[in-house]
Amino acid sequence: FMFNKFWGKKKFSAYGILGNNGTVGLGWDDRDKYGGSSGMTMTDDGGMYFSSGGSDDFDSYDGQYNGQGIPVARTGGLHFDSKWNKDKESLNTNYKIGSIRVKGDRNTISQNNLSSGVINNVSDQYTDNDMFRQKLDATYEVKLDSTLTLKVNVDGTLKQSNTFNDYNTSSRDGNNDLLNTTKRTLKNKVDEQMFNINGLLTKRFQKKGRTLSLNLNQSITKSNSDGYLNSENSFYEVTGRRDSLINQYKVNDITNSAFKSNLAYTEPLSKTMTVIVNYGLSLMNGKSDRKSFNQSASGNYDILDTEFSNDYELDQIINQGGAIFNYKKGKTVINFGSKFSGVDFKQTDLYNNVTYNRKFVNYMPQASYQYRFSQQKSIRISYNGNTNQPSLDQIQPIRVNTDPLNISLGNPDLRPSFRSNINANYNSYKVLTNQNVYLYGSYSFTTNPIVSDVTTDANTGRSSYRAVNIKDKMSSNFYVYAQTSRKINGLDMNAGIGLNGNGNSSYNYITTVNNGVATTALNNTKNYSYGLDINLNKYVEKKYSFYSRFGPTYNISRASVGNFGNSDGWGWTGYASGNVQLPGKFEVNTDAQYEFRGKTQTFNETFSRLLWNASLTKKFFKSDNLKLMMTVNDILNQNVGFDRTAYNGNITQSSYTTIMRYFMFSVIWDFNKMGGGLKTSK
Repeated sequence: FMFNKFWGKKKFSAYGILGNNGTVGLGWDDRDKYGGSSGMTMTDDGGMYFSSGGSDDFDSYDGQYNGQGIPVARTGGLHFDSKWNKDKESLNTNYKIGSIRVKGDRNTISQNNLSSGVINNVSDQYTDNDMFRQKLDATYEVKLDSTLTLKVNVDGTLKQSNTFNDYNTSSRDGNNDLLNTTKRTLKNKVDEQMFNINGLLTKRFQKKGRTLSLNLNQSITKSNSDGYLNSENSFYEVTGRRDSLINQYKVNDITNSAFKSNLAYTEPLSKTMTVIVNYGLSLMNGKSDRKSFNQSASGNYDILDTEFSNDYELDQIINQGGAIFNYKKGKTVINFGSKFSGVDFKQTDLYNNVTYNRKFVNYMPQASYQYRFSQQKSIRISYNGNTNQPSLDQIQPIRVNTDPLNISLGNPDLRPSFRSNINANYNSYKVLTNQNVYLYGSYSFTTNPIVSDVTTDANTGRSSYRAVNIKDKMSSNFYVYAQTSRKINGLDMNAGIGLNGNGNSSYNYITTVNNGVATTALNNTKNYSYGLDINLNKYVEKKYSFYSRFGPTYNISRASVGNFGNSDGWGWTGYASGNVQLPGKFEVNTDAQYEFRGKTQTFNETFSRLLWNASLTKKFFKSDNLKLMMTVNDILNQNVGFDRTAYNGNITQSSYTTIMRYFMFSVIWDFNKMGGGLKTSK
């Protein structure tokens, strides 16, 4: 249900959604029609960006969930916006409420590559999660005078969630001998509160191009959770079977607050050169109190497990400044400069009265060059770099046992890494022949990268993980895309061809402990994917249209340790959609998506899936505002969840529950009441 009302410069909207077909919120088109203000976010380096959806639990680009499990969603919202005082003041506010419950199964098989062999893992997971959430946001903007503008965003969110996960896993060595089995359940209840306020004051001076802006932001998040971990682990060692039981009650209280400010001044140095100078101050505080309790003889959970409990407080003070120069003359635009930030980091272990102090400098250079040959032809090359600090979870030296076979360890000695990004693109378009050429490429590399150090007991299959720096290696990523298309005059259609490739190379340490003897090796995981696609499309107004895209792919996944980790294979992808207008105001729409993945050295099975959807619509009345529609989703009933990945020497294949074939009958009525400006859609 969707409703709009306009009167004067005011607008009121409302919507409600109840469904189990994957629609959990408004898509981008409906969000523009029925409200949804853009949120303003301030980054740690003083930058700002505006977003519309995507970060919302119920609003995404297309209003759909992530495809895993069977969802039932109940969502709704209200929107109001208005302008007054000769359009000098405006208000945009939204209220959203919703709940979603997702149930599903997931089966995962993985190969863990060790220096002396492999461990093959099988996991079956059942999930039942539900969430209830309310959010209120408002944006107020006022033009104080012809040169001074103030914009304030404020939002608050209340969220409650309940999660249940049940796991059954087993691990075997390369000889198919059983190493371990686990039955594990996790139940958790979480209450979250989030508040954010952002203010932006902008001043334009009499001199053209001279501006001053002040941005202030305050955010607070609180999360309180409690739940139960129950785990039965059996280890099959040379000396016999050994069992381990975990029965714990866990309580987590986490609070984060951040104040961020940024002052930016723009000054034209000449007709062709402009500089932007900025300074920012950020104050951040985080508290993390995690407690684990074992069950006593009385049946109560009142024995504190100090090994898996901790209480930490984190304080950060960040001073950030920089200057960016912009040169523009004729067809050339050059941008260059840098930002620096000094960080004072203090982490206190309240249990042990131990304090970790760190001071470091972040460096963020940037440069770009653009040349516009004409209105339809241009080239651009850019570079930017940034320092990446280790996360609190990577630093915090605590033990977490929510997965007893995979234990995470902290590393307070981590140092920052530095990532460099290079991008280039070329675009050319010829109007007369409708010919387009587009080239894009990007490459990034990270020095002193933060990588995973995994220690695995080959006799039990148990692993521990911690983050470490690696000095003499660089992780890297690349992406390239080339596409050209043009109109075929004889057939009155457009045809194109595209080439794409992407990949990454990453490192991690793998330590194998076999009968008490440890062997450490540096593993290099490489993932590459290459593809070719041909596309055809044609549109004839009020008659028909179609679009198709198809082509082969080749995927490479390799791990250097053990030489057991290659998983290379061919694939094929295709997509087609079409629309036909029939006599009697009937309309047929259909689309199909095909995916094929061949056998690899690791997975001796192929995967193919054809997702075919179709709908038949009958339109009524002169304005076609009443429609009867019959839709069939996944006609061939082949929508099986499937995924393959390779990371840190592990190659994983997963299959999971997802929405398959269903039939839907719809009545859609768009009507307007003219004069009063009322528009509703049901």
